[in-house]
Amino acid sequence: MNVHHLELFYYVAKHGGVSAAARHMPYGIQQPAISAQVLQLEDSLGVTLFQRRPFELTREGRRLFECVEPFFAKLPDLALELRGGTDNRLRIATPELVQRDYLPVLFSRMRKRVKGFHFTLSAGRMDQVAAQLRTGEIDVGMATLMGRVPEGLRSRTMLSLQMVIVVPEKSRFRTQADVFDRDRVAEPLISLPSPEPMCRLFQDELRRKKVDWFTSLEVSSLDLVDRYVASGFGLGLSLSLPGATPGKGVRNIPLDFPEVEFAALWVGRLTPLAEIFLEEAAEVVAESV
Repeated sequence: MNVHHLELFYYVAKHGGVSAAARHMPYGIQQPAISAQVLQLEDSLGVTLFQRRPFELTREGRRLFECVEPFFAKLPDLALELRGGTDNRLRIATPELVQRDYLPVLFSRMRKRVKGFHFTLSAGRMDQVAAQLRTGEIDVGMATLMGRVPEGLRSRTMLSLQMVIVVPEKSRFRTQADVFDRDRVAEPLISLPSPEPMCRLFQDELRRKKVDWFTSLEVSSLDLVDRYVASGFGLGLSLSLPGATPGKGVRNIPLDFPEVEFAALWVGRLTPLAEIFLEEAAEVVAESV
């Protein structure tokens, strides 16, 4: 049996499918390559190791996983032992906004402070970050909070941001009162997907004010909110980012709505490396305000 094929099978079995395995491999490899090599393993053994849809290990797959799991599961600990007991790797998940505006500077600071620092990074919303923390797939997550911290997680607020309405530069709207001068706003609303905490918080406040204004165009990033507004497709919901200026062709109207909290999240006790990471994150945020 090919050891590399066994490693790929281990990740597929552990994470419940090929696509999930591709996200958690310690090195880059595409789903088709994983599928092809696991098929080669099945061909060499003459058995089917798992059913694809829905995913389920066969009897032979369960037996093989029982044999290979102890070896591959212990490799990270072995690497730590061989490095002299110091693990300088941090597994992180954050939304796009944090990745774009804060992480490049933060990672540069970490490399200067911690010799041999390296990391893995994935994108995710609050529910995805919480799930990855609970399964031990990441060490630290950053996400927008709304209400109580998800059960089983600990948190530390890192940043609070004011919501704004993005309008075309030459728009007649100048103030919050101009936008909400009636109980139904006629202009289309452009925002991030509705499940995002920012959008839910915004809608909660609109209900409190007895105003109807629902998202017409959902986009994947705040940059796209600015671009769609500048192109005349409606008004946008965004955040006032420290040190940032509005996009070309748009203005921001501040809202006196509750602020959106960004928090660091983890399970149990922070590792020394994670504590350093949050210390540096707080410094980056403070310098940007």
